[in-house]
Amino acid sequence: MTHPFRAAPPEPDVLIVAGLDPSGGAGLIADVRVISALGCRPVGVITALTVQNTTAVVDSEAMGAERVREQLEFLLQDIEVRAVKIGMIGSSAVAEAVARALALTAAPVVWDPVVHPSRGDVRFVDSRFTDAVAALAPHVTVLTPNAGELAFLTGAPIATLDDAAAAGQALAARLDLAVLVKGGHLGLRQRSREDPEDGREREALESVDLVCRAGGVETLRGPRTPGGEHVHGTGCALSSALAAHLARGNELVDACRAAKQFVAARIAAPVRPGRGAAAVV
Repeated sequence: MTHPFRAAPPEPDVLIVAGLDPSGGAGLIADVRVISALGCRPVGVITALTVQNTTAVVDSEAMGAERVREQLEFLLQDIEVRAVKIGMIGSSAVAEAVARALALTAAPVVWDPVVHPSRGDVRFVDSRFTDAVAALAPHVTVLTPNAGELAFLTGAPIATLDDAAAAGQALAARLDLAVLVKGGHLGLRQRSREDPEDGREREALESVDLVCRAGGVETLRGPRTPGGEHVHGTGCALSSALAAHLARGNELVDACRAAKQFVAARIAAPVRPGRGAAAVV
């Protein structure tokens, strides 16, 4: 219980660098909701604007790189953030601008490398994505690709968890960072224990994420909600929750596990703000 004459400890500030989804299911608005829900204080800069609602994404436009850099540098000269979440970058020029500004903080950085939306053919970054990776990687603590993004980053086909583990570990070694491979699109069936009601074995769906580092891979398992891969904003929510838990001082694997549990609970009870996809927040 907080002493009546003693100030409560401040909420750690978490910097969000992401695009704007007007529907609020992903991007900066969703990041703010997640980070606030986990007891942190969000601050942020928008990297890109999108034209989207719950049914589709039809266009996007990157913000000016120099203005993004100016905003970030001015902000970081004043507020000591405890973690950074990077989402959609919009362009390689914006990535390079963000990288320059990140020299002002030693906070852990989580990057969700959004290349294109799941509900449309709009590209969220230009053809120089390798330049963006080269600029940001030295500042990044953990990268959070899904199977498709991991395949894009490595050039390796990802069809199984073994594929994902090998590619994730190779990417971690190449970029000198940790890689949290999101297994939402790699469903895995496992045998459950006997059903206590009838004694029969039941098959259950698992959600398996992989924390990959140059020295090894740690597997994070949890129940999988059928159809959960169609819920909008899960990647944004996971990376934001991870940043929040890192800001609160959790070790990487513990933070990944806690973030996974947070998102799983939201996938099980999504919101439906419009006529299209359900959203995680």
